[in-house]
Amino acid sequence: METNQKITIEGVVEPVILRYFETLNAGEFQGTAALFADDGVMYPPFESGIVGRGAIADYLQRESENIKAFPHQGIFTTLDIDQTQFQVTGKAETSWCSVNVKWLFILNRQQQIISTKIKLLASPEELLALRR
Repeated sequence: METNQKITIEGVVEPVILRYFETLNAGEFQGTAALFADDGVMYPPFESGIVGRGAIADYLQRESENIKAFPHQGIFTTLDIDQTQFQVTGKAETSWCSVNVKWLFILNRQQQIISTKIKLLASPEELLALRR
Protein backbone atom coordinates (compact mmCIF):
# COMPACT_ATOMS: atom_id res chain seq x y z
CA MET A 1 0.00 0.00 0.00
CA GLU A 2 1.08 3.57 -0.51
CA THR A 3 1.11 6.37 2.03
CA ASN A 4 -0.70 8.86 -0.20
CA GLN A 5 -3.05 9.95 2.56
CA LYS A 6 -1.49 12.96 4.25
CA ILE A 7 -2.42 13.21 7.90
CA THR A 8 -3.05 16.53 9.59
CA ILE A 9 -3.53 16.81 13.33
CA GLU A 10 -4.68 20.02 14.94
CA GLY A 11 -1.87 21.18 17.25
CA VAL A 12 0.79 18.75 15.92
CA VAL A 13 3.32 19.46 13.16
CA GLU A 14 5.99 16.94 14.25
CA PRO A 15 6.81 14.87 11.11
CA VAL A 16 7.47 11.67 13.10
CA ILE A 17 4.00 11.72 14.64
CA LEU A 18 2.33 12.45 11.29
CA ARG A 19 4.38 9.72 9.59
CA TYR A 20 3.39 7.22 12.31
CA PHE A 21 -0.27 7.57 11.36
CA GLU A 22 0.40 7.68 7.60
CA THR A 23 2.43 4.46 7.60
CA LEU A 24 0.05 2.75 10.04
CA ASN A 25 -3.00 3.51 7.90
CA ALA A 26 -1.18 2.41 4.74
CA GLY A 27 -0.28 -0.93 6.32
CA GLU A 28 3.45 -0.11 6.03
CA PHE A 29 4.22 -1.58 9.43
CA GLN A 30 7.99 -1.83 8.85
CA GLY A 31 7.92 1.92 8.19
CA THR A 32 5.91 2.53 11.34
CA ALA A 33 8.34 0.45 13.42
CA ALA A 34 11.32 2.29 11.88
CA LEU A 35 10.10 5.49 13.57
CA PHE A 36 10.90 3.96 16.97
CA ALA A 37 14.26 4.05 18.72
CA ASP A 38 16.10 0.69 18.69
CA ASP A 39 14.73 -0.06 22.16
CA GLY A 40 11.45 1.82 21.65
CA VAL A 41 8.32 0.42 23.28
CA MET A 42 4.72 0.28 22.08
CA TYR A 43 2.01 -0.24 24.71
CA PRO A 44 -1.13 -1.39 22.86
CA PRO A 45 -4.49 -1.69 24.64
CA PHE A 46 -4.85 -4.92 26.64
CA GLU A 47 -1.16 -5.83 26.04
CA SER A 48 2.16 -5.48 27.81
CA GLY A 49 4.94 -3.46 26.20
CA ILE A 50 6.24 -4.55 22.80
CA VAL A 51 9.98 -3.73 22.73
CA GLY A 52 12.13 -3.12 19.66
CA ARG A 53 11.46 -2.33 16.01
CA GLY A 54 11.22 -5.96 14.86
CA ALA A 55 8.77 -6.94 17.57
CA ILE A 56 6.68 -3.81 16.95
CA ALA A 57 6.52 -4.50 13.20
CA ASP A 58 5.53 -8.13 13.85
CA TYR A 59 2.84 -7.07 16.32
CA LEU A 60 1.39 -4.48 13.94
CA GLN A 61 1.38 -6.96 11.07
CA ARG A 62 -0.51 -9.45 13.23
CA GLU A 63 -2.93 -7.10 15.01
CA SER A 64 -3.40 -3.91 12.97
CA GLU A 65 -4.07 -5.15 9.45
CA ASN A 66 -7.60 -3.74 9.17
CA ILE A 67 -7.40 -0.84 11.62
CA LYS A 68 -7.45 2.78 10.48
CA ALA A 69 -6.46 5.60 12.80
CA PHE A 70 -8.06 9.02 12.53
CA PRO A 71 -6.10 11.39 14.79
CA HIS A 72 -7.92 14.65 15.38
CA GLN A 73 -5.98 16.90 17.73
CA GLY A 74 -2.85 16.88 19.82
CA ILE A 75 -0.92 18.62 22.55
CA PHE A 76 2.87 19.01 22.66
CA THR A 77 4.85 19.12 25.93
CA THR A 78 8.57 19.33 26.59
CA LEU A 79 9.43 16.80 29.32
CA ASP A 80 13.10 17.68 29.66
CA ILE A 81 16.02 18.66 27.47
CA ASP A 82 16.09 15.24 25.82
CA GLN A 83 12.41 14.31 25.51
CA THR A 84 9.16 15.67 24.13
CA GLN A 85 5.67 14.30 24.60
CA PHE A 86 2.72 14.39 22.22
CA GLN A 87 -0.78 13.48 23.32
CA VAL A 88 -3.06 12.83 20.36
CA THR A 89 -6.77 12.05 20.46
CA GLY A 90 -8.94 10.66 17.71
CA LYS A 91 -10.67 7.48 16.59
CA ALA A 92 -9.64 4.02 15.50
CA GLU A 93 -11.93 2.11 13.18
CA THR A 94 -12.17 -1.49 12.10
CA SER A 95 -14.74 -3.15 9.89
CA TRP A 96 -16.81 -3.91 12.99
CA CYS A 97 -16.35 -0.98 15.40
CA SER A 98 -15.17 2.55 16.01
CA VAL A 99 -13.67 3.71 19.29
CA ASN A 100 -12.18 6.92 20.66
CA VAL A 101 -8.44 6.62 21.29
CA LYS A 102 -5.65 8.55 22.99
CA TRP A 103 -2.08 8.03 21.81
CA LEU A 104 0.73 9.21 24.08
CA PHE A 105 4.09 9.50 22.31
CA ILE A 106 7.47 10.27 23.87
CA LEU A 107 10.25 11.24 21.45
CA ASN A 108 13.98 11.49 22.11
CA ARG A 109 16.16 14.34 20.85
CA GLN A 110 16.83 12.37 17.64
CA GLN A 111 13.07 12.54 16.94
CA GLN A 112 12.64 8.79 17.43
CA ILE A 113 9.70 7.34 19.32
CA ILE A 114 10.87 6.10 22.73
CA SER A 115 7.39 4.93 23.65
CA THR A 116 3.80 5.15 22.60
CA LYS A 117 0.86 4.19 24.77
CA ILE A 118 -2.43 3.54 23.07
CA LYS A 119 -5.46 3.92 25.30
CA LEU A 120 -9.05 3.22 24.33
CA LEU A 121 -11.38 5.92 25.62
CA ALA A 122 -14.52 3.92 26.22
CA SER A 123 -16.81 2.94 29.04
CA PRO A 124 -16.30 -0.47 30.70
CA GLU A 125 -19.40 -1.73 28.88
CA GLU A 126 -18.03 -0.58 25.51
CA LEU A 127 -14.67 -2.22 26.25
CA LEU A 128 -16.34 -5.52 27.17
CA ALA A 129 -18.26 -5.45 23.90
CA LEU A 130 -14.97 -5.01 22.00
CA ARG A 131 -13.46 -8.13 23.56
CA ARG A 132 -16.23 -10.42 22.29
